Amino acid sequence: MDEDQVLFDRLFLSVGAMKAGTTWIYTLLDRHPELFFTFEKEIHYFYARYVNDHPLQDHRRLENARNRYINFASNNFPVANARRRLRWAANYLDSPVDDLWYKNLFVYMQNQKYACDFSNLYALLPEDAWRHVSAKARELKVMYTLRDPAKRLWSHVKFHLQVINKSELLETWTPEEIYDFAKKPFMWENAEYGRALRTMKAVVADENLHVCFYEDIRTEPAEFLKKIEDFLRVENIEYPEDLIKRRVNESLPRPMPDFFPDLFKDDFERIAQELKDEGLSLPDTWTFR
Repeated sequence: MDEDQVLFDRLFLSVGAMKAGTTWIYTLLDRHPELFFTFEKEIHYFYARYVNDHPLQDHRRLENARNRYINFASNNFPVANARRRLRWAANYLDSPVDDLWYKNLFVYMQNQKYACDFSNLYALLPEDAWRHVSAKARELKVMYTLRDPAKRLWSHVKFHLQVINKSELLETWTPEEIYDFAKKPFMWENAEYGRALRTMKAVVADENLHVCFYEDIRTEPAEFLKKIEDFLRVENIEYPEDLIKRRVNESLPRPMPDFFPDLFKDDFERIAQELKDEGLSLPDTWTFR
């Protein structure tokens, strides 16, 4: 390992598929005393550095800072917290966006065991990028969270249309139009679980890669969290019950049409077989089967 490239002793990346429960996981793990998170859940640094810089262009970072970090809603906001947030935001808005910029986002890290970074875009990194990422920490741990591909894709479609204020399109779109939208590269590439997993496994050792399923969050949330803690070799702690039960970042409550899984059935079956070929046992509840 080239010590000049090392940024952290231990780095934990969650690269869960879009709409596969990563916000819920983040909300819980953010309370763990051995894990350090920055103010920004999804930094997207490695995607911006090695694939496309659009998530971290100046105007996007400025918009994030305005909306999340330097706009204090209450006059009662503690001054010490405001000072800490503003100092962090200054680092976030700094340039150039390089390894030093990334390391400086973790400036408040003290005795925590892992620097933690959650980004669904990391699942889209090519193999060469993963080789660069693996050089940034003496120990790299990666978690990839999967979800029933039909339900995840439907949730993603709804969520994206909600973000761009075009949810009404679902009222009029034909199945063919829904298919064409879901198959757009920026949407569909998140569905290619097998390809993403193979790319990670080409670089990340099996013992440092934890694949888990969104469905287990619903059925065994405490056990789900314990498995992550055991994977990271950190203490098992008790999490607040209200946080465990809280549903976060939900899409519009529009049920998935009966025809939707069949639109992508061949792709879903191929992806499922690719995961099985990688040694995974899939949840029995996955819709398309």
